[in-house]
Amino acid sequence: MKTTEHLNSKRPKKNTKTKIIEIKIMGDLIPEYKTKYASGCDLYADIQKPIILKPKDFCIVPTGIRIEIPRGYEAQVRPRSGIASKYGIGILNAPGTIDADYRGEIKVILFNLGKKSVKIKKGDRIAQMVFAPVLKAVFKKVKKLNKTERGIGGFGHTGGIE
Repeated sequence: MKTTEHLNSKRPKKNTKTKIIEIKIMGDLIPEYKTKYASGCDLYADIQKPIILKPKDFCIVPTGIRIEIPRGYEAQVRPRSGIASKYGIGILNAPGTIDADYRGEIKVILFNLGKKSVKIKKGDRIAQMVFAPVLKAVFKKVKKLNKTERGIGGFGHTGGIE
């Protein structure tokens, strides 16, 4: 079981350029940063029985945690590169956004683009979570936009696979 003490032991020192924010958390499987300079902390599956994720299918996996993010920040839930490269597992709505005012359980929508079924068990690392500052936009209605070299060029405007 992961504990706050374990998390605090990996907290970067104050003299680093890493900004620290405090996240209040409820639950047993506390996210962890696995290396000193990791941007994302791992999220764990908190499930009673294993989930078999078949090829071309998706499922919602509970993490058992609820968090309180300071106003002005968000959490982004992103895929883990290891399970993506080994098994073809990704996150359907990546990156998933957790707003500062959300207080429900964090759940991850996994999909399987691989060729084999994958068994997800309690405690498996299923995703990573990154915290980021939020900027709000003020929208100003105008009659026209400034011209650019790209203009209205959309999908594939610069070419593609040949």
